[in-house]
Amino acid sequence: MARRIDFYDDPDAPKPNSLVPSVNVVVTNDAGDLLVIRRSDNGNWAVPGGAIDLCESLPQAAVRETLEETGILCEINGIVGTYTDPKHVILYASNGEARQEFSIVLTAHAVGGEPTPSSESTEVRWVPCAEVTGLPMDRSMALRIGHYLSGTGLPYIG
Repeated sequence: MARRIDFYDDPDAPKPNSLVPSVNVVVTNDAGDLLVIRRSDNGNWAVPGGAIDLCESLPQAAVRETLEETGILCEINGIVGTYTDPKHVILYASNGEARQEFSIVLTAHAVGGEPTPSSESTEVRWVPCAEVTGLPMDRSMALRIGHYLSGTGLPYIG
């Protein structure tokens, strides 16, 4: 797995050389807990997600990425927001890709499966909302989860 390094408004960040539409998914269970993974590329906690493939809709990508990374099947039911900050650059050290952030964050409810790690996740677990922000995570992920937890019901656009 490629090593991932996130930069924010950093003058030493590499210049972006790609823009890849992606999705993240805030999945809840019947208890209201959030589904999180420990990423294998940087060790941080995150909600599942990844790139949207050609010939795939946003909801299809969200369901596929969640199932691939966590073993949980979900149904999409809303949107947290859009995240397109050009000051956020993600470097994949193995191939030199420097990606400008472009993620749409959806909400979903779990409908089946068991938390199961994958090549992209070393751990998968359900975490109570009150505890999730205490996990070590990247700034961008904390922002996304924070917008979800704020409960405004209005999508963040940024």
